[in-house]
Order: sequence, then C-alpha cells, then structure tokens
Amino acid sequence: MGANPSLLVRKMVANEEALAKLLSDDDPSTVQLVKEQLAAIAEENPELLGEMAAGRSSPLQRHASEVLRVLRAREAGGDFLLFCHLGGDRFDIEKASWILSRALLPEVSTLPYEQTVNDWGIEFLSRIHGAASNEDRIRLLGEFLSGELHFRGNSDCYYCEENSLLPRLLTTRLGIPISLSLLYIMVGSRAGMKIEGINLPGHFIARHGDIFFDPFHGGRILAQEDLRSILSRQGIELKDSHLLPASPRQFLMRILANLLYVYDLDGDIERHGMVKGWMDALACGVAMR
Repeated sequence: MGANPSLLVRKMVANEEALAKLLSDDDPSTVQLVKEQLAAIAEENPELLGEMAAGRSSPLQRHASEVLRVLRAREAGGDFLLFCHLGGDRFDIEKASWILSRALLPEVSTLPYEQTVNDWGIEFLSRIHGAASNEDRIRLLGEFLSGELHFRGNSDCYYCEENSLLPRLLTTRLGIPISLSLLYIMVGSRAGMKIEGINLPGHFIARHGDIFFDPFHGGRILAQEDLRSILSRQGIELKDSHLLPASPRQFLMRILANLLYVYDLDGDIERHGMVKGWMDALACGVAMR
C-alpha cells in the first residue's frame, strides 16, 4: 500500500467500508499502524471508537473493539497504579479489589457484580436476626455462601487468575482462601458483621470476634488446635502475631502476590511486569508516609 496509513485513517474515520479495507490489509504492520491511529483518534473523540465497535462492518468492529479494550485496560491500570501509590496502609480493600478487577478485566463491567453482592448482603441480613453469638452468625453465613450459593475452594485449579478476581469468583463460585475470605467480609459487612482477614502463612483465613473460620472450606469454624495444625504442616509454631488482622495493604499485597505467581507460571511477561509494578507502588506509597 503506497499511501500513508496514518493520513488515510484520519480521512476515513467516517467511512466504515474504507477503514475495514485498511484493517484487512495483508501487511500486519499496516494493520497495527491503523489500530494505533484509531487509538490516537479515540483519545480525542472517545465516543467515536465505541460507535465503530458497535458498527456493522465485521473487521472494523473486531479491531475497534480490541483497541477499545486496550485503551480501557491502560486507563484502568493507571487508576489502580495511582491507587497503590496513594492508598497508604488504610483503605477499603473491597474498593481496591474492584479497581483491580477493572484493570485486569477491562472488558467487564463490575457494576452488576457489585449489585449482586449488595443483594446477597441484604438477603443475609434478613436471616441473622435470631443469631445469638458470633459462632451462630458464622455458621449461618457459611450455610448461605457455601451451602446455598455453592462457593467453594478451587482445589482442582488453584493457581489460576480467575480465582483472584471478583467478577470471575462470583461467576464460577470458585476461589482461593483470600478471595473467598474477601467475599465473606463483603457479604457479612452488609449485614452488620465485622469480619477480618487473618494472614496466616500458607493459608488465609478469617475471624469474626473471637471465632476463626476457613472460607476456603465452606466457612468451617477453627479451634486453636486447627490453627496450630495449619502452621505445623509448614514447620511453624503458632504465635499470637500470626492471628492479628491483616491490614488492607497486607491483604492487597497477598492478592497481588498470588497473581504474580500465576503469571510467572503462565509465562505472561506483560501481566507479571504490571503486577510487579503495582506491588512496588503499594510498598513505595507506604514507605513515603
């Protein structure tokens, strides 16, 4: 193709057929250049790319959707990076987790999932009026989330990105200890329960008042002997410091560390680098205070 694609793209933004032809070019470098120009145009006119993505031309729709996804990912990733820099050690871990989900799943709107959690919290609130103790409330919460809604630990595919991201967790009903603990915290808080995450080495659990429990195993209540057993398998002696509530920063760091390990296993260099940058920003944001 002899003409300059950059100039052609800007002249053809109103001509879907011409743009589709450019995006069907046999030269991959031409297609890439056209997509870069679409991204640049979208920064000036964000609505235009959305119209292209919803258009009738299949090649244009496909490529415009991809460009739109990349732009959304870049914006959401930047939002989360800023959050990590400025969050300090005290922030809303639920809010942080939704922002993280938008950064790694830019094509997914989190609003319906947030509403689902709200609905579950309201439903659970109607069920705990007669609960007389912390233990009763935890048993009821476990029956609701694990027994009725079928949330459980994903033992078959533990090291998987989907286990750590809230929209995927709510869809598959499968997670890892920390993401399931976060779910219990979110639903419980909407019913007036204060649930805290406990950052045990090797196995994240939760606590409500004086009751420790394990969301990964259906909300099973843990006695002191159970806690000692969890750590003894790693050759660690249980100490009081192990049972302190995780700060929001510790909570988020562990979520990111899990994702970092997943991307390392998968060989996903781009996402590994992105998560590493977030972890560095989170550590740096605290160090500066």
